Amino acid sequence: MTVILLALTVALAACHQTHLAPQFADGKTYVYKYEAFVMGGLPEEDLARTGVKLLSKVWISAQAENTYTLKLVDPEILEFSGFWPKDDFSRATKITSALAAQLTTPIKFEYFNGVVGKVFAPAGVSETVLNIYRGVLNIFQLNIKKTQNVYELQEPGTQGVCKTHYLLSEDAKDELILLTKSKDLNKCQKRIMKNIGLTHTERCVECEARGNNLKAAAASNYIIKETSTGALLLNASGIEIIQFFPLNILNGAAQMEARQNLTFLEIKDTRSAPISAEYLHRGSVQYEFGNELLQTPIQLLRISNVEAQVIEILNDLVTFNVAKVHEDAPLKFLELIQLLRVARIESFEAIWNQFKAKADHRHWILNVIPTAGTSAALRFIKEKFLAGELTLVESTQALISSIYMVTADLEAIQLIQSMFTEKKIQENRVLREVVMLGYGTLVSKYCVENPACPAELVRPIHELAVRANKTDVEGLISALKVLGNAGHPSSLKTITKFLPGIGRAAADLPLRAHVEAVQAMRNIAKREPKMIQDMALQLFMDKTLHSEVRMVAAIVLFETKLPMGLVITLANNLLTEKSLQVSSFVYSYMKSMTRNTTPDLASVASACNVALRILSPKFERLSYRFSRSLYVDTYHDPWMMGAAASAFYINDAATVLPRSIVAKARSYLAGAYADVVELGVRTEGMQEVFKEVPENADRMTKMRQVMKALSEWRANPSSRPLASIYVKVFGQEIAFANIERAVVNQLIQLASGPAMKTYGTESLDALLAGVTLQYAKPLLLSEVRRIIPTSVGLPMELSLYTAAVAAASAEFKVTVSPPLPADYHVAQLLKSDISMRTTISPSVATHVYAVMGVNTAFIQAVLMSRAKVHTIIPAKIEARIDIIKGNFKLQLLPLEGVSKIAAARVGTFAIARNVEDLAAAKITPMVPSAVEVSREAFSSKISRMASSLANSISASSEILQGDAQSKLRPKAIQKRMCVESLTFGIKACSELESRNATFIKDCPLYSMIGEHSFLVEISPAAGPAIERIDIEIQVGEQAAEKIIKVINTSEEDEPLGDKNVLWKLKKILSPGPKNRTSSSSSSSSANTSSSRSSKSSSASSKSSSSSSSSSSSSSSSSSSSRSSNRRSSLSSSSRITHRTKQQLNAWNFTKDHIHQHDLSRERVNGSSSAYSFETIYNKAKYLSDTINPAVTILIRAVRADHQVQGYQVAAYVDRANERLQIVFASLEENNNWRICADGVKLSDYKIMAKLAWGLQCKEYKTEITAETGCIGKDAAVRMKITWEKLPESMKRFAKRLSEPLSRYTKDFGITQAKVQNVRNEIKLSVSAASEKTLNVVLKTPQRTFYKLGVAIPISLPIGEAECSMVKHMLTTFKKREHRIEIMEDKK
Repeated sequence: MTVILLALTVALAACHQTHLAPQFADGKTYVYKYEAFVMGGLPEEDLARTGVKLLSKVWISAQAENTYTLKLVDPEILEFSGFWPKDDFSRATKITSALAAQLTTPIKFEYFNGVVGKVFAPAGVSETVLNIYRGVLNIFQLNIKKTQNVYELQEPGTQGVCKTHYLLSEDAKDELILLTKSKDLNKCQKRIMKNIGLTHTERCVECEARGNNLKAAAASNYIIKETSTGALLLNASGIEIIQFFPLNILNGAAQMEARQNLTFLEIKDTRSAPISAEYLHRGSVQYEFGNELLQTPIQLLRISNVEAQVIEILNDLVTFNVAKVHEDAPLKFLELIQLLRVARIESFEAIWNQFKAKADHRHWILNVIPTAGTSAALRFIKEKFLAGELTLVESTQALISSIYMVTADLEAIQLIQSMFTEKKIQENRVLREVVMLGYGTLVSKYCVENPACPAELVRPIHELAVRANKTDVEGLISALKVLGNAGHPSSLKTITKFLPGIGRAAADLPLRAHVEAVQAMRNIAKREPKMIQDMALQLFMDKTLHSEVRMVAAIVLFETKLPMGLVITLANNLLTEKSLQVSSFVYSYMKSMTRNTTPDLASVASACNVALRILSPKFERLSYRFSRSLYVDTYHDPWMMGAAASAFYINDAATVLPRSIVAKARSYLAGAYADVVELGVRTEGMQEVFKEVPENADRMTKMRQVMKALSEWRANPSSRPLASIYVKVFGQEIAFANIERAVVNQLIQLASGPAMKTYGTESLDALLAGVTLQYAKPLLLSEVRRIIPTSVGLPMELSLYTAAVAAASAEFKVTVSPPLPADYHVAQLLKSDISMRTTISPSVATHVYAVMGVNTAFIQAVLMSRAKVHTIIPAKIEARIDIIKGNFKLQLLPLEGVSKIAAARVGTFAIARNVEDLAAAKITPMVPSAVEVSREAFSSKISRMASSLANSISASSEILQGDAQSKLRPKAIQKRMCVESLTFGIKACSELESRNATFIKDCPLYSMIGEHSFLVEISPAAGPAIERIDIEIQVGEQAAEKIIKVINTSEEDEPLGDKNVLWKLKKILSPGPKNRTSSSSSSSSANTSSSRSSKSSSASSKSSSSSSSSSSSSSSSSSSSRSSNRRSSLSSSSRITHRTKQQLNAWNFTKDHIHQHDLSRERVNGSSSAYSFETIYNKAKYLSDTINPAVTILIRAVRADHQVQGYQVAAYVDRANERLQIVFASLEENNNWRICADGVKLSDYKIMAKLAWGLQCKEYKTEITAETGCIGKDAAVRMKITWEKLPESMKRFAKRLSEPLSRYTKDFGITQAKVQNVRNEIKLSVSAASEKTLNVVLKTPQRTFYKLGVAIPISLPIGEAECSMVKHMLTTFKKREHRIEIMEDKK
């Protein structure tokens, strides 16, 4: 009896469980009221939002067992673009009428125990409308377990198969079942999502663990009543929130909010019947992508006649982008791309046949069609090339664009594969490489989107590699590069055949083929890291292999993100490693990796930290002559943004040049990273050619040997390439080139052949006759899209578009005097006066669109941030050159009116529009001019949503009440800055206007939201009109004739007089304790300056004498200095020890210089070199008194009233005293402001320079000294800068610079101390501690910086000795000479 009762209980429980899922009785129609909307904007209220709403009744009827019909009755679509919650949705009657037939067509679906099965619909129902139906069905997707109140499972839904939490409770009073269902849309077993333009980026899981840029969650509340006929769904309400910001959502984020509400109305006794049409299986409740992939979110087009619309836009682009680019050209370009993506190849043919004879239209067609990125576009370019309708340049450009922009599908892959055997492709090496590398890239893109891509896609390349191995090494290397681009795991078996020490076929291959085979595994490692780790480790551990192969294997190993165990294995192997090249490379790689800050390599960095503790410190002492690896990066967690750069220097002990150099840059953004660019160079052949060139020979001997070696290389048919270079973009090799014998011979033949001479003659004839050039180039710089379905069934898209159009027009006209004869020679141009007039007007328009919102072919509701940049830089130039006279003249002619050379506008808008009524599109600025905001309403809406999920969804729509209302206005910034040059009659102004949402929240997102504009314009300055600006350069003997303003000693000796009254007033009125009110003459000023110089010279003399005095005086000076420094350290927070101070003070500099101009006086008087410099300087303050200028440069503004204004630069060379003087002066009559620079070579060991500026070069001056010498026994170089007076602005800049400099020195291991050094002096000393390291000390007035043992990339020629024999005299390594008598052989 007990068993029977238990069985009945279980049966009743089972029946009870089935009744909890909604049931629909046969012969009945269940009527519900349905309301759903999707809205996007910022979480705060009273800002602009955009959205779409659907109102309808829902009829559900049973048609057969577990099969039901769903019909929307009286559907209505509404749009919203306004300020929430003040504004209301508006009815979109036209789009409602246009879609009424589809919306009211019933669909069929399978339904059992709360689970939605297959979905059926007629072919006339578009995928977009069917997805709306799926949004309704998603409400009825219920996996109810009566035996559990709280549980979770992976549940299918509109958004995919995602983790879903269930919570059941009972309302005993009203006999209701209350159910709450929530989904974490970031934890899905299968998340429905479509990415475009992201195939070459890698997801950074570790970056997402530190912060998120995209978060999504959904929750629903159900009220279910149990009835005699089954469970009845009374009400269902749901909400979904998607937050996104590229940097980090914690810094503020835009959000999309989707809501659904389904309310039971009644049960009709009649059944709702489907229409009489064939119902096709159209998938399940999960979202299906439709034509939204072809619809850009930037604009909504009503496409009626594709061909006619393409021609219309094409004509606009050709017409309005000739002389300068139109500011809206990028938008038209994007519109044309969208039309071409829906066009068929027949339309391409018709447009081509109509415009191929028109050069401008032809140029635009061949630039735009490849950008469409469709298989039809690729097929069109292929057919035109094979038909011979395109030139080589056109074919190369169009094929490259088509292959790398085409959507990766099987049709496109087969199209490119069919080009392999085309004769015209095989005959052209460039096109062959483009097609081959492009094929590998396309396979890679396809396999990213389809992880189960078949191995048959790379099988043709496998066969090509096997065939090439027997006869063609270059073909094999090319095939390996293709396999490397494809990165398919099935290629590893083929690649293994060519790996040294593993594959049998590798034995007869050259080294570069081995290296290429190892490199080919890098992209495979992204998909199968463990497999590649085993293979690369085997190569690295094989010490019989060439060191370069092992180092490249190490690169591959580290890119697989090695675990701790393998890193320790590598470190342990280095302890017994015999190759210093390998040891240096791996050790430097590990050491640089320890400084990593990026999240994805954090585990590798920690492993390398441990590994360095195992390794011997001796690896630190290896110089840069050995192979090295360098890695640097930076990453900012709050912004989820970073960058990294790595460089690999692979050397060989037997070579002068490195074997290989590789540099790579990586960027991190929004939880992903990409290897943006990589450049590699190999010089293996160059090493072989130059190995016989003697290192110790003189320059001419080396040059002769190099030319001889190159000639022998050209004559040898079996010579390997001199060098090779490759370029990778986003991890895909796009181009490579070999500098080989055939290429060099072809270039030499081309340069010396008659074709080049004919081309040059034709070009010059065209310039003499006058030529006008016009060029325009459209560019789609970025198209990144992510489409995510919402619970409502409408797609939410995140996208970034960057498009640019560049245009330039130029006119050239050349005049030669005297005129050239008909049969002129090029050499005659060197004896002619050549004049060229040029007018150039380059311009660029760039548009950037960042979009978030609903994007379909029928309706759009998006948030759009749009940036427009328009730049025009017109120039009218006339140039003249006379080589015989050494004269060059450039004239800049003025352009009339105000010229806007740059304009940028950024705006963020909420846009709602539909294809049936484009004229009624609603565009609302995100930030209004004034906002009524409750203080309490500033709290994030997400916090309210969290509480509402715990209670009820309806509660989240309530507005928080607050008594204190305040009217907040967005902060507006308006700035205008102008710079005016009266000398050249030019005025430049910049204007900035900005209004953003930081009044709500101060974060990056809210500072971007709003409207911003920036403008730069150039206009004529106030004053006399400037006819032109002349820039003239005169070299040689005639330079003196061009001098306009003579500056000499006689001018300096004259009293300043009235023309310097302003200068005197400035000295009187300028603040500061050093100002004097005396009105001394120029001579007294000069005397004062001279006395100051004498003091400086005396100080320098004392310093110099102390450094070169006897040991006793040096010891006394050193002792005095140490005691002084001790006192200084007690009163300051010095960070160096007492011992280190003694070491620094012991670094006395002993100079090598002995004055060569006055040797006897130097020895008798012991005068310093500074005194010698002053002696030379005082003999001729201005060299213009004694010699003519070597070069004269005039920069003049030619005024209408013929007054002279501008600047003059004169350079004088005194070869006898080895002195160079440059004087920069104003040409204005009463302007004595100038710059004087003097430099003197006092000996082979010392150079001094003096820089003075101000009125008559007397206001400010500095002295710069550079000399060689010794610090202790080490060779050293010292540079010293001293000054008497500096401008206040320069002092302020130095002070601002010193603070961050002091902070950053710690990061580079530089020690610093606060020490009171010599005032008004900066001294830098560098000594050679060894052939490979330097000691560096920098002393400023208040600090001393130093670093010991700084490694350098070269070996210094110190301590080297040589053995030589000249005639009968032998000089040994120790400089001992021996006379050798050679006995003659007598026969």
